[in-house]
Amino acid sequence: MIDNPEYKGEWKAPKIPNPEYKGEWVHPLIPNPDYAEDSEIYAYPSHKYVGIEIWQVKSGTIFDNFLVTDSVETAAEWAEKTLKTREGEKAAEDKDLEEKRKNAPAPEDDEEIGEGIELDDESIEGEDFHDEL
Repeated sequence: MIDNPEYKGEWKAPKIPNPEYKGEWVHPLIPNPDYAEDSEIYAYPSHKYVGIEIWQVKSGTIFDNFLVTDSVETAAEWAEKTLKTREGEKAAEDKDLEEKRKNAPAPEDDEEIGEGIELDDESIEGEDFHDEL
């Protein structure tokens, strides 16, 4: 480490005094005669609808069995029913996939893929060889 004789301490931006500065701007409140405060704006006579916005990245995603309740017992009961249904659906899906695998044509042997191709070392190392992507 070598001392810097020109070092004058930590740099700070120079400030020019502004005698007309009045502080941060505050938005003036303009009275609105049509405004009336409503402390129960969220209360509706009926809550029978649920709006859900779903942004889906993976295709095939299924959403079902929406439950809106304030009862823990009811939620637990429906969760148990839903899990039983899901187990049956998963078993049926696994069975279907297994049948599709059995009926799919067998892949060709790996040995046949490279047969009949001969590489000439001179053509690879010579000027005629062009490496293409």
